[in-house]
Amino acid sequence: MQKKKLYLILLILGTAFWGISFSVTKIGVAAGSLYVFLVYRLALAAVILSIFFVKFFKKTDSKSIIGGIMLSLPLTFGIILQTKGLEYLPASQCTFIAGICVILVPVLKWMLYKTVFSGKIWMASLIALLGLGIISISDGLKINTGTIYVILGTIGFSVYLIMVEKQKDKHEIITTIVPMFAASTVICLILALTDNAQIWLIDDPNFWTAIMYCAVFSTAYMYAVSMISQNYLSAEKVAIIYLFEPVFGAFAAFIILDEPLTWKLILGGTLILIATLWSEIDIPVKKLVEDI
Repeated sequence: MQKKKLYLILLILGTAFWGISFSVTKIGVAAGSLYVFLVYRLALAAVILSIFFVKFFKKTDSKSIIGGIMLSLPLTFGIILQTKGLEYLPASQCTFIAGICVILVPVLKWMLYKTVFSGKIWMASLIALLGLGIISISDGLKINTGTIYVILGTIGFSVYLIMVEKQKDKHEIITTIVPMFAASTVICLILALTDNAQIWLIDDPNFWTAIMYCAVFSTAYMYAVSMISQNYLSAEKVAIIYLFEPVFGAFAAFIILDEPLTWKLILGGTLILIATLWSEIDIPVKKLVEDI
């Protein structure tokens, strides 16, 4: 099996882990503290990845460490804000909003690097924006605070994907992953220590179960696979695979949290999925018309 196809399969499996993690994280954070939860989650993921990638330590140099720290900034920003959004929004809604990452990656590339994209990308962006509006705007034409958190977090994650693509041209990208999560852990630890109300020993098994799941599956596994896959796939292609995440996330929230699948969620989510698919799949319109 070609490595490109292998990583496509591994990424799709990872999106299932990620989608489920929204519901699991919501349960974990409700049982404890946001920053303490993230400290444990990221620290455990860093330890797991250190064991798994120990052979790469001899290749880790100052450039790898600096690169990892730089990557940790938008990544940690994204994780914190998306997790914060779960305090205000249903998990299913968060997963669909996070799905606009697929549209944000090319748009941010255009803004940051003047990368030229077709009109199809911009039309897809408008459709995704419409879907986002249907999901996010309440009957009183107000946007929930959680929506703002998740959108900002998704921007951070999109910047992270673009930076990974740039970093892989400088050195072996896998050498940055442990420094990246170590730096992310330190950032969250500093934020946790600034809050005297943080509780470090949580007497709730749901909290620790959520940490184990998120550390192993949605952090160590998914970010490692995502990062390595960008040696074979572009940031846009990796992002499009993430469109499976809200589908898995919505069903997980329905099953685990008993969250309803409202018409707004279904309609808005469908528009986002259509936009993300359209932005990446080339359809030969002329041939299609001739066949009809």
